[in-house]
Amino acid sequence: MNDLRGAASPHQSPRPPHVKADAALLEFSSLAADVVCARLSSSAEGLTADEVAVRLKKFGPNRVTRERKLTIFEEIWQRARNPLNALLGTLAVVSYFLGDVRAAVVIGFMVVLAIFTAFIQEHRSNEAAARLRAMVHTTASALRKASAPQQPPPEDPFAEIPMEQLVPGDIVRLSAGDMIPADLRLLTAKDLFINQSALTGEAMPVERFAGAGAGGDPFDLPNICFMGANVVSGYATGLVLRTGGATFFGALADEIAGRRAPTAFDLGIDKFTWLMVRFIAVMAPAVFLINGLTKHDWLEALLFAVAVAVGLTPEMLPMIVTVNLAKGAMAMAREKVIVKRLHAIQNFGAMDVLCTDKTGTLTQDRIILKRHLDIHGNDSEKVLQYAYLNSHFQSGLRNLLDRAVLDHVDMREKLGIDGGCKKLDEIPFDFTRRRLSVVVERQGADKDAGKHILICKGAVEEIFAVSNRYEVDGETGPLDPSHLETAQKETIELNADGFRVVAVAYKEMAPSRTTYSIADESGLTLLGYIAFLDPPKESAREAIAALADRGVKVKVLTGDNEIITRKICREVGLDPGEILSGAAIDRLSDPDLAEVAGHTCVFVKLTPAQKERVIQAHHARGHVVGFLGDGINDSPALKAADVGISVDTAVDIAKESADIILLEKNLLVLQKGVIEGRKIFANIVKYIKMGASSNFGNMFSVLGASIFLPFLPMAPIQVLTNNLLYDFSQTTIPTDNVDEEYLVAPRRWEIGNIVKFMLFIGPISSIFDYVTYGMMLFVFGAWTNPALFQTGWFVESLLTQTLIIHIIRTSKIPFIESHASPALLATSLIICVVGIWLPYSWLGALLGFTPLPGLYWPLVALILLCYAVLTHLVKAWFVRKWGI
Repeated sequence: MNDLRGAASPHQSPRPPHVKADAALLEFSSLAADVVCARLSSSAEGLTADEVAVRLKKFGPNRVTRERKLTIFEEIWQRARNPLNALLGTLAVVSYFLGDVRAAVVIGFMVVLAIFTAFIQEHRSNEAAARLRAMVHTTASALRKASAPQQPPPEDPFAEIPMEQLVPGDIVRLSAGDMIPADLRLLTAKDLFINQSALTGEAMPVERFAGAGAGGDPFDLPNICFMGANVVSGYATGLVLRTGGATFFGALADEIAGRRAPTAFDLGIDKFTWLMVRFIAVMAPAVFLINGLTKHDWLEALLFAVAVAVGLTPEMLPMIVTVNLAKGAMAMAREKVIVKRLHAIQNFGAMDVLCTDKTGTLTQDRIILKRHLDIHGNDSEKVLQYAYLNSHFQSGLRNLLDRAVLDHVDMREKLGIDGGCKKLDEIPFDFTRRRLSVVVERQGADKDAGKHILICKGAVEEIFAVSNRYEVDGETGPLDPSHLETAQKETIELNADGFRVVAVAYKEMAPSRTTYSIADESGLTLLGYIAFLDPPKESAREAIAALADRGVKVKVLTGDNEIITRKICREVGLDPGEILSGAAIDRLSDPDLAEVAGHTCVFVKLTPAQKERVIQAHHARGHVVGFLGDGINDSPALKAADVGISVDTAVDIAKESADIILLEKNLLVLQKGVIEGRKIFANIVKYIKMGASSNFGNMFSVLGASIFLPFLPMAPIQVLTNNLLYDFSQTTIPTDNVDEEYLVAPRRWEIGNIVKFMLFIGPISSIFDYVTYGMMLFVFGAWTNPALFQTGWFVESLLTQTLIIHIIRTSKIPFIESHASPALLATSLIICVVGIWLPYSWLGALLGFTPLPGLYWPLVALILLCYAVLTHLVKAWFVRKWGI
């Protein structure tokens, strides 16, 4: 057997102009199907279990690199590699070579604290998600040869197996909604259209054929399909050529995985980080020059400038973000929600529009076939029989309607399907025609034996468009406009009662025909309709109301018609208002659609492309949009949404496109996700507001003290110790409680609001720093006692910084109207106690501290009280003027 592992393309970008298919691929494309099978030591019957085991050992699982579970060391490295840690590491090295080993150790400990706190939380989150992810299986339909003859042979020789168990030489079956599970050479194909935009960037589906072909560009080879593409319509069988990392998708996986555009949250975090870096770039040189010029000790000035740079670095930010997101993922895991991308949780909090399909979300996803009627509304068993034949013989993706038809198992025996009917061909479903046809041959000895019958099932208007006759009780007649009017009236009545209606028609074909196409779907004879009932979900009304209370507007995007959608919406408490159809959307420009979409809640008769346009229209109006869907027609909208949500029973491409997968299709779970997202955002913003305002205030305090003091306001090791203790007190922010008022409305990133908060709150800390300076210099005479001054400012600075998070964490009165989490209270109390203890301890002596006089403590308590009151009053004014 040929080893294809070395045949993977070396190119690492999708469809660059110079990409050429390698020699092995060109050869496989040009050879006949049986020859390709022989080259891979395979056959039309597939591989045996023993052959599969050997090839799995040789080629490994069919899994691309980006899906590999990271080792513990790789997880730690992921947490360590960010600009802030790089800056701190550089400062630690500088301190070490300048001779300040203690400073280097403290800085290193701060970095380790941040990295390992984040690692532990994210590792726990990943483990919980992995346990849930194991419950969601992505499978492929493969043909495996039995080791011993089976009596009787299975009706369907193809079996669903985990996709990662595929090996080169396997025969697989493809149908609409399937992911291409590996790089394949097609053996058979019928109207097969695939979307390979993940590889090529081209959105339009392309058709593939089974015959031998040739070409230079691998994505233009007519009989080759690549892993990462998906089937839009049609069906096929294919021979697996390459698996896992040897596929084109495997070679491109890292780049493809990295293409996700940064969210407003990502950009906001980056903006804040670089804002702090700019502060450091200005402050550190200024502090160095001022202290060097005024104190004339340039080495000490440099060490102090390094310490100030560390103090201004928001080194805990990556940890706070990661721990918050990991904590949210674990909370959602307890609700059996799989978070594929951590930052999607925060997008939940910002989401103000949730677009969802109707079936299975607002309804019970338990469709029942209740009626089978002729065009006059009378029961007709022939309609059911022909619908059953269509659903049974179609090889595409069987939807809920097909399953409801096939539940009438008595039809199988009555129609003699096992011996009385033979499938000849199929014209697959697509979302443009909205119908599907199968061609069957009657077998047996009766008068109908040998007849070829095309049976078409689909949307009522689409079937009417290709029908010119009707049949009732064996009698046929020409269809005229009156029949269409009657059919429309009957359909409306059924829709008004909550039924989904599908039309059934047929056409007798010449027995000499062997292949059929869409062109044959004309001149049909309309038999009647089948009507399905999908009752509303009991939890939908409660969930919609709960989401509305949280500021999230639910909008319905469905391929169903207006009447039935309106009825379901009203039953679940959603006012449909003015409904917009797919046809109307096509007549609107993008700006006009954005305008109309703003006040429209229900969109009906949508194609996949129209669903995507609706999502983009809401984006154009500044909304953060979530989309819940589970079908192949939902994948473009899932990718376009800020938060793509699917379910474990969804088609492969929907699960692949989603950011979050629900193990239970329930809007109530999403409401919990919205709350979790807002809690995460709240706690991250708490740290950012605290860090920004504190650092901005410290800038004025350090600069002023450096100018007029004859000594350093704080020794470098003292600055670092202060920062280390302060950082420890912040590690529990992710556990903090969030006020209910904050969770009511969607929360979005506003760097401007944070800057304003920094400008108004930051200088308050400087005011009380200068009060402390005055106290130490004029009350306690610290002009000639640098250690006393440094100790007094160290304690006051540590206590005020530890206190400020309790002021900033709520818009209410802290400690009275709003309470912090026990963990945050505990770390705050511990650090305050340590700060008070240090001046009297042996460790304090090592750090250059000296015991403080007794009068210091009531005075600093008064400073803390005034600081807390003034900060709260300014914060309350700020909230009234600019919001939380």
